[in-house]
Amino acid sequence: MTEAALRSEIVETAREMERLGINQGTSGNVSARFSDGFLITPSGIPSAQLDPASIAFLPMNVDASSPLFSQLRPSSEWRIHRDILQARPEIGAVVHTHSSAATALAIHSHSIPAHHYMVAAAGGNSIRCAPYATFGSKELSDYAMQALKDRTACLLAHHGVIALGRDLARALWLAHEVEVLAKQYLLACQLGTPPVLSDEQMDEVVEKFRNYGPRRPQDN
Repeated sequence: MTEAALRSEIVETAREMERLGINQGTSGNVSARFSDGFLITPSGIPSAQLDPASIAFLPMNVDASSPLFSQLRPSSEWRIHRDILQARPEIGAVVHTHSSAATALAIHSHSIPAHHYMVAAAGGNSIRCAPYATFGSKELSDYAMQALKDRTACLLAHHGVIALGRDLARALWLAHEVEVLAKQYLLACQLGTPPVLSDEQMDEVVEKFRNYGPRRPQDN
């Protein structure tokens, strides 16, 4: 994919997050691997006002002292995106949302257990919740990386959701799926503590899900 096409897809992904109801205003952010770095949404701009030129490019080895930050205004969560893309070569895109139901669980530092087999879409028998840390901090990124071990999604305490994918379509799909699962879990909790699937049952589903989810025509 060309840089121009990827910039446009990032803008469309950010707008689709709002249309799906999993993000709002200036919250959340989107990134995609490109060349020797990554493209990421800017800080403080609503999705409706984004355009391809406003998407920032950062090299993969960027750090907080880089002079680039005097020229660009990438998302305040650029560190999480960089750390994930550096550590996980199989990941091509990262989506961060503040979706309501998942964030409600995260406010209670509550992971999403295996109440439904679709939890396996994130790679395991739960969707973990990372401890709280200030947004944009190295501490938050470190916590997120721990919660994402062997997973492609996690919650961030008192904050929101991170979803990963081989491309933007997959990451967006998973971010939306996490919100659906959170809503289901909250509804099920109204009837009492929800029963959960066993580790053995979830292991079977995780294996079946290795190639599950949206695919581009060239992947078929």
